[in-house]
Amino acid sequence: MKKEFYLKPKLFTALKGYNGAQFAKDLVAGLIVAIIALPLSIALALASGVEPACGIYTAVAAGFVVSLLGGSRVQIAGPTAAFATIVAGIVATQGMDGLFLATVLAGLLLVVMGLCKLGGLIRYVPKPITVGFTGGIAITILLGQIKDFLGLTYADGLRPVETLEKMEANFASLSTFSLPALIVGAICLAILILYPKLEKRVPPSLIAVIVGALMVAVLPTFQENVYTIGDLYTIPAGLPKVDFSGISFSFDKIAAAIPDAITIALLAGVESLLSCVVADKMVKDTHNPNAELVAQGLGNIASVFFGGIPATGAIARTAANVKNGGSTPIAGMVHSTVLLLVLLFLMPYAALIPMPAIAAILFVVAYNMSEWREFVGICKSKDWKDIVILFVTFALTVIFDLVVAIVVGLILALLFRKIKKSQA
Repeated sequence: MKKEFYLKPKLFTALKGYNGAQFAKDLVAGLIVAIIALPLSIALALASGVEPACGIYTAVAAGFVVSLLGGSRVQIAGPTAAFATIVAGIVATQGMDGLFLATVLAGLLLVVMGLCKLGGLIRYVPKPITVGFTGGIAITILLGQIKDFLGLTYADGLRPVETLEKMEANFASLSTFSLPALIVGAICLAILILYPKLEKRVPPSLIAVIVGALMVAVLPTFQENVYTIGDLYTIPAGLPKVDFSGISFSFDKIAAAIPDAITIALLAGVESLLSCVVADKMVKDTHNPNAELVAQGLGNIASVFFGGIPATGAIARTAANVKNGGSTPIAGMVHSTVLLLVLLFLMPYAALIPMPAIAAILFVVAYNMSEWREFVGICKSKDWKDIVILFVTFALTVIFDLVVAIVVGLILALLFRKIKKSQA
């Protein structure tokens, strides 16, 4: 029996015996996931400190490449909450050219990891570490959205990057609190929480942004006191116009981008393969981890060349794909194609979305990704070693960054394992 190529994309396997009925299901699933991804991609771009359209660019480019070349039948890739604080920090300190270099280097690193068959290493990352940093990222996102949810206005020149800095800035700006902004945010949040209990065919995030936009457009008090995306950002129509002339490829600039590239590659690899594991259980399939890493690397490179930001497998969108009938990578490619059409014809309407509505969406994203049940489960396990690793990883993610958290978490895990062996 001929041995299968170890980087073979799932698309080639999935298309064997493919028929019209399967395509119809993939088409519907791809369309629904695109509707879900539209407001979410905009929200995640804003949380990442970049222009709102960058989120759509990411979902289009990275989403298509990962579906085309990836190792999962149903993985949906795009901007995710896990990257938001990391990208915001890079943009604030290194600029967009620094983000471009870091993402390209991260993409190359992911490709090398896949070529070297390192995809299977995900199983060796202890659960307390993944739960700890995921929970830490969720808290960071939540705290970062308090400003827009309450309609706060920072002092001129104040642009906090770190989580603790944002908390200090929020307390210092409480006097600028806007009741209309809070009302819009609270109504949108209520829709996001309650609407799925009544009806599940239309994504709640789409309903929330439409209701929020109508409130601000119709009611004069809200028009005067609630910022929309269009008030703060320029919303371009059509394909991105990316200018690479200002990007420096000097040794110093590349060297400065390497730590950020490692962060992006680590998170993209771990998050994507975790998403694949979840998807495998849903569709009763086995993903190809090495092909997935290569696809994620190429998808990230494609994303920044298309004007986007780092991307990874999105667990929530992948689950939505499966639940709505998606069974092959064609659904993910449809999702990207639909978003491309939105870019070409509908993107300027995003300017009408209120910032508190975006904050409400990100609150729900933070809650859904927090894995608080897993967090509580580890605490109840009474295994003090796992609890220590969990809280140290969680705290370091919030206070410092993901790489510090993962490195320290792994060192603790290895240390505790060595102690256990010596006591045996």
